Amino acid sequence: MTALKRTPLYPLYAGYSGVRCIDFGGWELPVQFSGIQKEHEAVRERAGLFDVSHMGEFNVTGTGAESFLQSVTTNDVSKLEDGQAQYTLMCYPDGGVVDDLLVYKRGVDSYMLVVNASNIAKDWEWLQQHKPDDAQMENVSDQTALLALQGPAAATILTVAVDSNVVSLGSFRFIEHAGLFGASALVSRTGYTGEDGFEIYCRAEDAPLIWQGLMQAGESHGLVPAGLGARDTLRFEAKLPLYGQELSATISPLEAGLGFFVKLDKGSFIGQEALLAQKEQGTPRKLVGLEMLDRGIPRSHYPVFLESEQIGEVTTGTQSPTLKRNLGLALIDSRFAQLGTQVEVEIRGKRLKAEVVKAPFYKRTK
Repeated sequence: MTALKRTPLYPLYAGYSGVRCIDFGGWELPVQFSGIQKEHEAVRERAGLFDVSHMGEFNVTGTGAESFLQSVTTNDVSKLEDGQAQYTLMCYPDGGVVDDLLVYKRGVDSYMLVVNASNIAKDWEWLQQHKPDDAQMENVSDQTALLALQGPAAATILTVAVDSNVVSLGSFRFIEHAGLFGASALVSRTGYTGEDGFEIYCRAEDAPLIWQGLMQAGESHGLVPAGLGARDTLRFEAKLPLYGQELSATISPLEAGLGFFVKLDKGSFIGQEALLAQKEQGTPRKLVGLEMLDRGIPRSHYPVFLESEQIGEVTTGTQSPTLKRNLGLALIDSRFAQLGTQVEVEIRGKRLKAEVVKAPFYKRTK
């Protein structure tokens, strides 16, 4: 048995009586601190603090850094300004997804990539295979901790804690060397919950100090620690994809409804030809929202039928904590993706009625 990896914040988990940890891709991480429903509601209404230090960070530098990233990602890196971040994807030649990630432009010829924890080794190998000699890469995942402060009160809480003006920070913008509780951090405003929020990248050894400082600063604003369970239900309601469910080596960005992040006219990149063909011919499958009409909760990999034919499967599903409806995302045959189409989801051997509905299921009012 390989020992599970732990984040620098692991020793603090013991201070929360309701904490429950699980094996998440080889990491021992909290699925909840006080309860998924409670944590979900706190993020929608006030604020939650997540330990996402298991995510991977790679520094990419050198005169060839920009053209290298252009050739391996789907979005247009050349459009980034210093201090700006971008959501993008890396694809295989057939259009399947290696990973979805964030690219941060730190300066001329200097970038940081943030990749999914379960894909760190695979992404590193993939990038190394395609890296030119005039670009350098450094894996700083183990030295870097990542905290995510999310929710309507996030900006108010962070303003008290940080020595920089975070309220004026635009979406997908970041500042480096922000001072928090005597430590230095890169603070960005992206988010994976459908709410306003900030990410705090710091040295692994500074993470406990920043976590405790933020929890204290947020106490009067209803800030709670939040685990992977709420992170999943929050991102699901906002139709934000999870690698391994809405995206994979066999699911393309276009099938997942992420065409906005695929710039087919930016110049050559891996997967471009396959994605161009998909766009011209139409994707064979489409990610849609489902709402159960019969009583039952759709879960990942449950098959979806139309009459006697299986037309796809659920990628993520749950009872929405915000909307109190049994909802799912499903990858189905594009011919049956029209809103209002009635289908059946097979749940424990029984086929139950569902309907194709609009997603995202939740959008915050700004």
